[in-house]
Amino acid sequence: MFQIDLTSRKPIYEQVMNQFKQLIIKEVLGADEKIPSVRELAKQLTINPNTIQKAYRELERQGYVYSVKGRGNFVCGKIRKVDEEKLNKLKKQIQNSLSELIYLGIEKEELIELIETTYSTIKGGSKND
Repeated sequence: MFQIDLTSRKPIYEQVMNQFKQLIIKEVLGADEKIPSVRELAKQLTINPNTIQKAYRELERQGYVYSVKGRGNFVCGKIRKVDEEKLNKLKKQIQNSLSELIYLGIEKEELIELIETTYSTIKGGSKND
């Protein structure tokens, strides 16, 4: 389920976080679904439990998961908190990428198709639904 790249410059806890985010965004992990305990995942990945705990804390802070005392961690139905700073940073990245694509000659229709295809892939269905 998880791939940790020990040669990456990205910290392990961020790799764990990003993989959980992708599973949640792609709805592989559904709302209110229990995620592995800190100990289980640390054992499975053979990494320090503190690293997993740090990833879980950050996922909770960002609103992707919530914890229930004595029961574990669960996937949130909808992201409760919107991190405005992160949202603005991502929008800026998209604007920069779109600017570069336009400069390279991609047509408006191709950009729209790319966005629709990406949205459909993530959310399911097709643009004609």
